[in-house]
Amino acid sequence: MAVTMRDVARHAGVSPKTVSNVMNGYPYIREATRTKVLASIDALGYQMNISARNLKSGRTGIIGLAIPELSLPYFGELADAVIEAADEHGLTVMIEQTGADRDRELTVLNRPRGHLVDGLLYSPLGLGQDDIGQLNTNTPMVLLGERIFHSPVDHVMIDNVGGTKAAVEHLLQLGRRRIAVLGVHPGEKVGTASIRYGAYASALTDHGVRVPEELAFPAGRWHRSTGAEATERLIATGEKFDAILGLNDTLALGAVRVLTRHGYRIPDDVAVVGFDNIDETLYSTPTLTTVDPGRTQIARNAVELLVKRMAGDDSEHEEIVAPYQLHIRESTAG
Repeated sequence: MAVTMRDVARHAGVSPKTVSNVMNGYPYIREATRTKVLASIDALGYQMNISARNLKSGRTGIIGLAIPELSLPYFGELADAVIEAADEHGLTVMIEQTGADRDRELTVLNRPRGHLVDGLLYSPLGLGQDDIGQLNTNTPMVLLGERIFHSPVDHVMIDNVGGTKAAVEHLLQLGRRRIAVLGVHPGEKVGTASIRYGAYASALTDHGVRVPEELAFPAGRWHRSTGAEATERLIATGEKFDAILGLNDTLALGAVRVLTRHGYRIPDDVAVVGFDNIDETLYSTPTLTTVDPGRTQIARNAVELLVKRMAGDDSEHEEIVAPYQLHIRESTAG
């Protein structure tokens, strides 16, 4: 008789769900568990028969999640939230990384996938407004993020404008007026960087504060290293600044490291704010004030919309903006 997933689970001493997670590349599994499951798969010669499952039910029980990169904590934690939400619907998640590369993102859209997944959660960074037509696929899909607006599919997004304005207004209430911003993408018209920078500038203008263009520093990929490099460039200019807004948490954490190394006291000399509320912000020194974009709610809304579409619901597509919350911590409050 054919070996089943339950046979593998029994052999490895784990649950069938754990076997499924290992086979679908779930990132947050202890290495010892992963090794044990893979050894049992090899020992028993188990193979997932996707074709047979499709023929029997017409469904795979798998949804895809296409994201730029798992090495960015926000996307890693989003993937974790999506997996948890999908599990409540009895679904397994298959993760694909696009590297924020337009060609790879288009490949994800154009690849025949009906025999692999029942639906797709899709978070593009490389596509632009001109690529909206590419979203017309036969696979049910929910769009995540802000790269494309008013698309022909459901869209669950972060309140980038409200969250960024709340962060800037918090700094202004502390008396900070020379607020540097890290992570801008010059020339970008549609994207998270342009939206957050626009909200930053708008918040300053609304409060009668000049937008200091000399304190805006680009960063390509939003990593700790690029945040650190941007902060080094900021310090090297000799411009006065009393706060830093990182357009995401990893940029802000990179800034904290450089500021500390140069002898700046946080928050006495420079207050620092990030965006995303990744887990690391609770354990950095100092802990980081940040905007929580509602990641768990985003995952739940996206999965629920996708399940609805997979069930054949063809009602008008929805755009959902998740609620944000500003968490004030040591990097601004001392």
